[in-house]
Amino acid sequence: MRYRMMLILMSLVLCIQAGYGDEIHLKNGDSLTGKIVKLVDGKMTFKSDLAGEVTVESANIQTLSSDEPITVKLKDGTALQQKIVSSQAGRFSIAGDEAIKAQEFAVADIVSINPPIPKWTGNLSAGLTSTHGNTKTESITGSANLKKRTDNDRTTISADYAKSKQDNPDTGQEETIEDWWRARAKYDYFFTKKMYGYLDGRYEKDAVAELDRRVTIGIGCGYQWIESADMNFSTELGLASLYEKYDNQTDSNSEVSAQLGYNFDKKLMKNLSFIHDLTYYPALSKFSDYYLTTTGELRADVMKDVFVNFKTIVNHDDTPAIGSHKTDVKYFLGLGYSF
Repeated sequence: MRYRMMLILMSLVLCIQAGYGDEIHLKNGDSLTGKIVKLVDGKMTFKSDLAGEVTVESANIQTLSSDEPITVKLKDGTALQQKIVSSQAGRFSIAGDEAIKAQEFAVADIVSINPPIPKWTGNLSAGLTSTHGNTKTESITGSANLKKRTDNDRTTISADYAKSKQDNPDTGQEETIEDWWRARAKYDYFFTKKMYGYLDGRYEKDAVAELDRRVTIGIGCGYQWIESADMNFSTELGLASLYEKYDNQTDSNSEVSAQLGYNFDKKLMKNLSFIHDLTYYPALSKFSDYYLTTTGELRADVMKDVFVNFKTIVNHDDTPAIGSHKTDVKYFLGLGYSF
């Protein structure tokens, strides 16, 4: 009799344990039991007892519950860190707190669940060209991009570099035909989910174009129209201080200008992305005197964390150094690593 009672108790414990777990109820009537891993960018990662790890669109979730406390962030900025319980269609509430439980929340208002800790992401790429024969040239290029995004802000840092040399066939002397670099740092603070203020700084040198330095410091507001894993688009408007100093001119140039621009990236296919940005600086004293910089890039993944890219940088300075062209176009072809 004692052994029979022990077997019954063990069976009851196993049944109770089997009943534990997070649950999501879908709008099509299906339910999944297991573990809520996270919800980011409208997609929930759920570890199901039967199907393993699956991805569920948040728009398809009717209601949900958790067996342990989870971190839930809502559109209005509310942050919850408790067990949640399922409720009527399209709603959920909080377990263990009658005051809060009386207030239900909309499933559609969930921004994230157990979001990953913000960390730096980015990529490095480089290219090398060497020709020998009728002509002898050596060229090296490099780029670096870093980004960190939290709920309230975004920090980006980038840099590009290129240097090329070739032998003059008439004199046999080695000549530098390209020698420049640029760097940029930008900080965005989000007042709302879409609206943000920004502060950015740029520094550029170009020995061939006689540019000793170009320093730009800008401040303004931006609007994030789209932000997702597959596509991002934002526009910006502000003011900037632009300083230029050329090697072949005694006087420097300093202007206060408007700053207008946009940033865009789109995953065209599973392994192919397009990135483009443009910033326009018309001088407030004379709008026809402007500086414009734009970058376009195609990036193709060849294996995990490794890609090839083709990048074009176009700069237009309406008042360049004496003897230099107004428009300068640069091309990059490189191999990169993402992290």
